[in-house]
Amino acid sequence: MKQALPDTLRQALAERFGNRFSQGESTCLQHGRDESVHQPQPPQAVVHAENLEEIVLTVKLCAEHGVPIIPYGVGSSVEGHVLAPQGGISLDLSGMNQVLAIHAEDGDATVQAGVTRMQLNNALKGTGLFFPIDPGADATIGGMAATRASGTNAVRYGTMKDNVLATTTVLADGRVMQTGGRARKSSAGYDLTRLLVGSEGTLGIMAELTVKLYPIPEAISAAVCTFPDIESAVQTVIQTIQLGVPVARIELLDTLSLQAINKFSKTTLAEAPTLFFEFHGSPAGVEEQAETVQAIAGELGGANFEWATRPEDRSRLWQARHDAYFACLQLKPGCRCFPTDVCVPISRLAECIAATNEDIARVSIPIALFGHVGDGNFHLVVLVDPDNPKEMDEAAWISSRVVDRAIAMEGTCTGEHGIGLGKRKYLAKEHGDVAVDVMRALKQALDPQQLLNPGKILP
Repeated sequence: MKQALPDTLRQALAERFGNRFSQGESTCLQHGRDESVHQPQPPQAVVHAENLEEIVLTVKLCAEHGVPIIPYGVGSSVEGHVLAPQGGISLDLSGMNQVLAIHAEDGDATVQAGVTRMQLNNALKGTGLFFPIDPGADATIGGMAATRASGTNAVRYGTMKDNVLATTTVLADGRVMQTGGRARKSSAGYDLTRLLVGSEGTLGIMAELTVKLYPIPEAISAAVCTFPDIESAVQTVIQTIQLGVPVARIELLDTLSLQAINKFSKTTLAEAPTLFFEFHGSPAGVEEQAETVQAIAGELGGANFEWATRPEDRSRLWQARHDAYFACLQLKPGCRCFPTDVCVPISRLAECIAATNEDIARVSIPIALFGHVGDGNFHLVVLVDPDNPKEMDEAAWISSRVVDRAIAMEGTCTGEHGIGLGKRKYLAKEHGDVAVDVMRALKQALDPQQLLNPGKILP
């Protein structure tokens, strides 16, 4: 049962934040739901912080009163990360949206946690650099780091764990900790930055982050290719990666995903298993990469190669891909998505997807399959009515099947969405009891009152 907020805490926050402190029902509900299938669990109040000092003040007050704190960016997570099962304060960092420094000569930038990836790239215009991590949603950099997000470019540029150099983090007692630095390597002590990236707000609140930037490629080309079946498309991906072709993106979409995209985005893409490619590099390098991949695809039944070299054509193509999640939701109006995003070694990808498609054929609910298959990561968009027990049982069954299969193949239960509330039960199965005990010990050491985003990650 949620305890009422202490009057002294409410008064202190109201006096300090004015109208940036709210207990309004609609504001709390907005901050107690995300894109997941989980029922909303609103906090008891929301604080909109605008600088580091305000985070420190809020954390110290909450620690003094034993009140939970749930960091909030834009609410685009899909595993219940921003829900407040124990009530408390939702600490909204979206107002911390300043790009603090751009060091073009060193290829890095320092931003407040509420800066979104699109905002950062807009700020980089004219520098010849860009920030490549692209999970689809215009998520905040802080939220992306907290969930160790990745997305379509991960096959070439890595994930957030590879691209966060340093943080300014507020600990559970209000102390401010600096982790990492702008040097590209260091052997000094424990890697606390990597500990925080992926911790989902349970070990500290990242207020500022320094991230890597990359040169904008001299040439970029994108292509779409259809296949007679999923197996042929996946084999094309495997051979492309094993040959060492440095593609920037390889995305797989099944027939149902393409049908949804065409209807939602008003596109005319072929409604068949499809790969989206993007190639980065010099004009000659891009041409060579594209020719190699086209030859591989052709040998495996790939056809209807369509090229997009103009920026506006590429943007339309990738916008359609990013719209896939919301497009699929329209296949069943009023539904919610029961998400699954496993990742397996690339050599097991075809086997994993084939077995998963056999499971999909055994349930009555619509399920679309797409993913960032260049690094072995794919998603199921399982469309359910949360109030329908039969549909929820089917969704839980297929989710557990694909997760168990991925772990058995030495993969992971989540390639990029994170654990949150939804996948806590799989943590020990993937990592073992000893590893989970170590995670608990870290949590206890850094947050002995269990106030930072309680209930997330650890079962």
